[in-house]
Amino acid sequence: MTMKFDASHGLLKEEISSYQDKVTELHKAIRSRTGAGNDFMGWVEWPASYDKEEFARIIKTAERVRDKAEVLIVCGIGGSYLGARAAIEMINGLYPEGKTEVIYIGNTFSSTYVSQVMKHVQNKSVVLNVISKSGTTTETALAFRVLREFMEKKYGKEEAKTRIIATTDKARGALKTLADQEGYETFVIPDDIGGRYSVITPVGLVPMAIVGIDIAKVMEGLHDAYTELNTADLNKNPAYQYAVTRRIMQKQGYNVEMFVTYEPQMQMLAEWWKQLLGESEGKDGKGILPDSACFSTDLHSLGQFIQQGKKVLYETVLEVEKPTEDLHVEADEANLDNMNYLTGKSYDWVNKMAEKGTIEAHVEAGNVPNLLITIPDMKEYSFGYLCYFFFLATAMTCYMIDINPFNQPGVEIYKKNMFRLLGKPGYEK
Repeated sequence: MTMKFDASHGLLKEEISSYQDKVTELHKAIRSRTGAGNDFMGWVEWPASYDKEEFARIIKTAERVRDKAEVLIVCGIGGSYLGARAAIEMINGLYPEGKTEVIYIGNTFSSTYVSQVMKHVQNKSVVLNVISKSGTTTETALAFRVLREFMEKKYGKEEAKTRIIATTDKARGALKTLADQEGYETFVIPDDIGGRYSVITPVGLVPMAIVGIDIAKVMEGLHDAYTELNTADLNKNPAYQYAVTRRIMQKQGYNVEMFVTYEPQMQMLAEWWKQLLGESEGKDGKGILPDSACFSTDLHSLGQFIQQGKKVLYETVLEVEKPTEDLHVEADEANLDNMNYLTGKSYDWVNKMAEKGTIEAHVEAGNVPNLLITIPDMKEYSFGYLCYFFFLATAMTCYMIDINPFNQPGVEIYKKNMFRLLGKPGYEK
């Protein structure tokens, strides 16, 4: 097993093992897909049942368009872009050499942002992946309207259709209809996998493949997690240990979970995690507010509150055993900065000592519980494994408080108000 969960710094007042009977019952509901929201539990068996022919076509398409993609524009919102961005930045880093530039659009109404993106790509070679099940999600549909016009004007209709890839519903919807009419390459968003769980489908795999990520290794990690975490035994399943610990934390009065990483390239993973937990659990007046921080950076802004402020939060630290790259501190003869005591030490070692010291400070002096999830590295296999770990943990932790982890009824409320204010037909007061 490549992942580890450690609750020894969690200041728990209950034993995780005391929840074994409940976990055994709910594990059966998850694996048999009989729990609430079971029509969106396609992710459970996806690591074994995914369409291998479509997967091969993703790789082939990525190879076809890669030479055209000086810039890859990913047009989508929520689960239609967060997972892909989390994967690409975690695996490739923030400034990868020789890689396609990736720009994300269709996730905001900001006129300034959209305008600046269009100016930025004006003289670059562009490939566009638009991702939307319906094709009518407002932010994405508006951006795609602008982008489609740009692509057709820049390249002409025939060439544009070779550069536009649509990831959408397999049979219906505005985007599927347009894609069929125009002849775009299309990939399927499965009916039984919701947006925030969709990074392991073509939603995430297509943009990953285009920027050179080995998606076979992503699926290998996913499949190994699917196999290794197929046990209700709390002594053997770190995903369920984490799920149970979250419930213990809330019972102890902690209503905020701060997801902490010490790697800037994993900040979008934290954003994806926030959607996964927040949208899955935040219902019926229940749930833990998901928050995030990147240390040591945010220790210089949030550290004071965490250490000595109101005790509303606990921390879940994602530790990476081996960095993607490392460098060492060199000696300086003048030593004006007094850093020579670190000569010969690696930056990663310094980072690890910062993490160790912070956990000690927050737990022992600050009385702030810390949970620790450890992964071996930030490569494809680890990302795939991590995805399934969090999917499984989310399902379990939500079922423990009788919440459907796979719907999001509250999201529709703001949309109705927005549509009324925009004057959309059918939404008049």
